[in-house]
Amino acid sequence: MSQMLDRLMQEKVVAIFRFIEDQYADQAAQALLDGGISMMEITLNTEGATGMISRWREKFGAEAAVGAGTVLDLDMAKEAVAAGSQFIISPNLDEAVIAYGYENGVPVWPGCMTPTEIVRAWKAGAEAVKVFPMATLGWKYLAEIRAPLNNIPMMGTGGVDLDNIKDYFKAGACAVGMGSKLVNLDWVREGRFDLLTERARQFADAAKSV
Repeated sequence: MSQMLDRLMQEKVVAIFRFIEDQYADQAAQALLDGGISMMEITLNTEGATGMISRWREKFGAEAAVGAGTVLDLDMAKEAVAAGSQFIISPNLDEAVIAYGYENGVPVWPGCMTPTEIVRAWKAGAEAVKVFPMATLGWKYLAEIRAPLNNIPMMGTGGVDLDNIKDYFKAGACAVGMGSKLVNLDWVREGRFDLLTERARQFADAAKSV
């Protein structure tokens, strides 16, 4: 188990920053840190994502774990690693990305839906997979595939809220990825970082109580 996977399983929540404007990014990240969430994924389809990753690595140091999301192929993986990403998350499975991450000491958690994809990712060297899209599949699907594949760590992404987050963990998720339910861009743009901190605290407390 890599140190980053160990951290993922300890922290249990990855905050997904998608389409956040650079001018708000640092304050939003600090707000989540203040609320107890320290794993930050910046999706590469966000303008200026690699610059934010580099800056957060320097600004927050060991306090935050900063990675790249929506890494679709090898070229994007190279950009992510060059920016200083500590982990890579994808919506899809690309063995070349997993191999590149392994060669460079950066864990890759690819997006998978079917048992075949999950096992394929595991055999390719992924220490964990992202089961996606969970908003459509639901946590009961996760429970079903965890039964025969209980040795493969799975992060559930999509559809997680305060009402069902414990269901995801009871179904066998090692962690959850959370976007707009956690990183509310309306609050960000209104400067309501206090609301982000409170929401982060609620999710962090719920995850760690499981």
